[in-house]
Amino acid sequence: MRQFYYNGNIITMEGSIIGQSFTVEDGYFIKINDPEPSSPSSETEWINLQGKTVMPAFLDAHSHLSSYANSFLQAQLDDAGSFEDIINRLNQFAQDAKVPANGWISGVGYDHNALLENAHPTRSLLDQAFPTTAVVLHHQSRHFGVFNTTALHRIGLDGMDHDGYLEENAFVDAVKKIPMPAPDQMMDAYKKALRSYATYGITTIQEGMMVKQMLPFYQMLLHNKVLTLDIIGYPQIADGDIFYDALSECTRNYHEHFRLGGYKIILDGSPQGRTAWMRSSYKGSDNAFGVSTMTDDEVFAAVQKAVQDKRQLLAHCNGDAAVEQLLTIARQAASPQELKNIRPVIIHGQLLSKDQLPQVKGLGMIPSFFIAHCYYWGDTHIKNFGLDRAATICPAKSALNQRLLFTFHQDTPVIKPDMLETIWCAVTRQTRNGIVLGADEQIPVYEALRAVTINAAYQYGEKTSKGSITPGKIADFIILDVNPLDTVPKQLKEISILATYKSGVCIYRR
Repeated sequence: MRQFYYNGNIITMEGSIIGQSFTVEDGYFIKINDPEPSSPSSETEWINLQGKTVMPAFLDAHSHLSSYANSFLQAQLDDAGSFEDIINRLNQFAQDAKVPANGWISGVGYDHNALLENAHPTRSLLDQAFPTTAVVLHHQSRHFGVFNTTALHRIGLDGMDHDGYLEENAFVDAVKKIPMPAPDQMMDAYKKALRSYATYGITTIQEGMMVKQMLPFYQMLLHNKVLTLDIIGYPQIADGDIFYDALSECTRNYHEHFRLGGYKIILDGSPQGRTAWMRSSYKGSDNAFGVSTMTDDEVFAAVQKAVQDKRQLLAHCNGDAAVEQLLTIARQAASPQELKNIRPVIIHGQLLSKDQLPQVKGLGMIPSFFIAHCYYWGDTHIKNFGLDRAATICPAKSALNQRLLFTFHQDTPVIKPDMLETIWCAVTRQTRNGIVLGADEQIPVYEALRAVTINAAYQYGEKTSKGSITPGKIADFIILDVNPLDTVPKQLKEISILATYKSGVCIYRR
């Protein structure tokens, strides 16, 4: 059956084409601005948009679906203001979730920069409140965290001489040892996470760091046909062969809404935690340049493997030194054409420098900027780097000036997958304290929309099927209450998503 949508403002994302109507059949767009059918019939359903705005659904260029799902089973600490707040929220979570005295509690989302104590919580603090319950706290960046003594004992780290605080690879490795939730709990959590993405107008999601412990859950998701949105998974390169062997039906095309997209590597840490790897030291430190997490030989081997396997490579690079390592080693490991063939992605690119942009373009790499850092941690970046350097984070306008394709993401669950907030951040670059962080890097609304639609489709190699309202493409689209192209910048994040459609089927309605 056909659906004829009319009386709307249709942002096609194909240049200057703005329509008033479109037709969907069997999950695909078939006509734009076509002549109206003579009348509603059994073959064609007429849908009056009543002047609302329609645009392509958003594609999430980088996030972590499983971590977001797991967050529904964890204590939320995002806006905790002090150690006391954290303990109170953990206690409330334990009570609500009926956690036994010898159970596990995970808290997620605290930011030491926003706490009254301006420090990470301590092992002794958690021990005092939870002497027999295992507790782990995940920093909002997911790069750091704190374990209490009981938790350290259960994962075999109680003999180490530290205060329970771990960062980067040490923290990630420790988290892998925590018992996984029960399968039925995780299946329900995945459903909640998928629903949440849909409310934000997202129909394609990235699973941005798959470790082998996640494989059984994905096998269950596929077997039980749980996925309702398209998921693209990137195993960490060490576990890549495990996933490609076990999920061979997902290597080229989507199977039950899932496909494997390539490999993931991590070259440094987080700027708000002062572990992003920098070419110049952090402000207030003469020798603090952040953390390098891979050797040149390891990066070389990863690039070669991605090229040889003809699979995309995602490289977590926050600092300009990490970006420089990637650029230098990639040139040694492969030719520019070989790199362009696999479309490497620089994930986050917070401190990617303007002088590096020509090299990024020449090697066919795609920066995916975590542009919402301007708002969430812009004031912290000013403290860590000084205003002049902080004002150049996520240099989207400079990339645009060089005709370098880029995308935006939220790194969910670091922040919620709110694409309209991200668009607002790209257009205004305003910090929490109201500082405009680099006015010369602000970009127009239309270019921000491109970054989360047609550009993101290109990043995934899906530009022929997604990212714009074009005949022949999958009918993934959203309905908005107002037109973002006619909205004053400061109100962009107030726009409401009224409905989300996947393959022509409404999967969310406000």
